[in-house]
Amino acid sequence: MKKQTTLTLLFIMITPCLTMAQKKELSQARTILKSGKKIEEAEKLMTGLLKDSANRDNKRIYAVWYEAVLRQYQAVNEKLYMKQKQDTAQFFELTRRLFSVAETLDSLDAKPDRKGRVDLEYRSTNAAQLMKFRPNLFFACNYFVRKGDFKRAYQYSEAYMDCVRQPLFAEHRLDSTDNRLPEAAYWATYSAYRQKDPVLVLRYRHLALRDTSKAVYTLQFIAEARHWLKDDSLYLETLREGFKRYPLNGYFFPRLMDFYNEHHQYEQALEVADKALEANDSSTLFLYAKANVLFNLERYDESLALSDSLIALNDSMPEPYYNAGTCCLNKALNLHPLRDKKQLRQLYQQARPYMERYRQLAPDQRQKWGPALYRIYLNLNMGCQFDEIDRLLK
Repeated sequence: MKKQTTLTLLFIMITPCLTMAQKKELSQARTILKSGKKIEEAEKLMTGLLKDSANRDNKRIYAVWYEAVLRQYQAVNEKLYMKQKQDTAQFFELTRRLFSVAETLDSLDAKPDRKGRVDLEYRSTNAAQLMKFRPNLFFACNYFVRKGDFKRAYQYSEAYMDCVRQPLFAEHRLDSTDNRLPEAAYWATYSAYRQKDPVLVLRYRHLALRDTSKAVYTLQFIAEARHWLKDDSLYLETLREGFKRYPLNGYFFPRLMDFYNEHHQYEQALEVADKALEANDSSTLFLYAKANVLFNLERYDESLALSDSLIALNDSMPEPYYNAGTCCLNKALNLHPLRDKKQLRQLYQQARPYMERYRQLAPDQRQKWGPALYRIYLNLNMGCQFDEIDRLLK
């Protein structure tokens, strides 16, 4: 019983001492703020007090801390305004810290008292003040994007957007009055993409897509994020949406075609190629993609005819020659070597100029034209040419 009494008395003795120390440091900080000198010391006093968990619900400490950061912000802002040498990154860091402290203070300010009453002592004044500074969070994001510091760019963009959900700014209705939100979301998405963080890329995608001037890029970032996450169904969904909205964009069409071809979904690939040609019927990319799909569908005559059209449009493109020659060779595979000798010879003769031209245009693609020409020269009894290819392939 004695021990319990002693401990109780000790607790009673310690508590007033802690309170006195707290009051002393608050008083010191206020004195520093009044003097206008070494404002950083006032902030250190408050952050020191907050290391003690018993002080973390004391809104007076946060109010003084807010004032200390505000004074530093104003001093740096004045130097920037006067075009004096100043660390821009430090200015933006003070801005972000100011918002962080104010939001914590507001959450404490909004706590009901023992009777359930809420008396918002700081909200109105702080919100009005911070609304003037809030654009600097947006500008900070752009600043760090230009510097290539995408981690910090993301943090500032997120801080800017986070104001929307903060009760501190509720009366300003930022969700309906701030036209910069979609652009801030875009820069957050871009910064996350540059960090190769798929989860962060997807976090603000819906808001970012509302920035219509950059939606084409946002969709690309979303597609890449879903590809990194190996989510094939959503990756495909994003590619389809991107192609539907931007059929002439160089990102969506080739990846959509690659996806369908890799999964042997050739009918879907053909549908996409036809849609693309509706947007631009003279695109060599779209025409070649369709010729390739028709080849995969074993519709060799149609693929060959389209390859000839491509060659007529641009006779320096290698791949249409290879595709045309391979169409002829694959058609030969379906014929009987004894019964269809004449037709076989015609097909090998037809394939020869395509493959020889492909060799000229793509000399480094020996693994493609080598076996094809070997087969052609063998079946046409072209001894010298066959011997050359035979030596090359050994």
